[in-house]
Amino acid sequence: MPKSKRSKVVHMTQVNKKTKEHKERLFENIRECIPQYQHCFIFSVDNMRNTYLKDVRQELSDSRLFFGKTKLMARALGHSPEDSYADNIYQLSPYLRGTVGLLFTNRHPDQLLPHLESITQDKVDFARAGNVASRDFIVPYGTVYATGGEVPAEHDVPIGHTLEPELRRLGVPVRMVKGRVVLEEGPEGPQEAGGYVVCREGDVLDSRQTRLLKLFSVCMSQFKVKVVAYWSAATTQVTPVDTQAMDGVEDDKDEGSD
Repeated sequence: MPKSKRSKVVHMTQVNKKTKEHKERLFENIRECIPQYQHCFIFSVDNMRNTYLKDVRQELSDSRLFFGKTKLMARALGHSPEDSYADNIYQLSPYLRGTVGLLFTNRHPDQLLPHLESITQDKVDFARAGNVASRDFIVPYGTVYATGGEVPAEHDVPIGHTLEPELRRLGVPVRMVKGRVVLEEGPEGPQEAGGYVVCREGDVLDSRQTRLLKLFSVCMSQFKVKVVAYWSAATTQVTPVDTQAMDGVEDDKDEGSD
């Protein structure tokens, strides 16, 4: 039978599935690091962004950072005194939940903790659906400006007229008046908020809200790295640091690499 000459869909992207060899290599790499470094930190990540994580790796180029399946990382450390790869390092395993990684370093905790805070304090980005709004955002009535009232009108510019259809599609009651996009009061009169409420502090954002925030260049997501606990070879003790970072999280099923 001749081959069909119908057009076929050819996918230009391909994601390679993690193989057993990859998992075993990650397991072995973690175990190799345990005797080579003085400290093993477990850190959590808020609002993960690969670009920002790459910056952290570069800042800690003298250390080793691993992201992987939490169960695999816990198995590498050990679950009990009997299978612990180093004295008491198995006590870190209960902290391996959620979006966490392992950091092996010779830097002292008193030096590393403030350094991590300093290199992540200005790393903000646009919120994604499911993030919690960090503050209120309200677009004032009248001419709609590019930042939605975030800066004084004399330092801002009116939003482009080409965005008017999208704003209406997203539920914002705007219309064109003399070439400008204008937000009008509803038929019931002005609201107490003094404008269109995009979100309130504490709201769980949906895709419509995050799109509006991005249109007005409002960042509500901050990339943060928090140390949950660490193990020191000198004392063979595990020291909790910020266990609240683990509240409400479940075991992470995704896999990563070092």
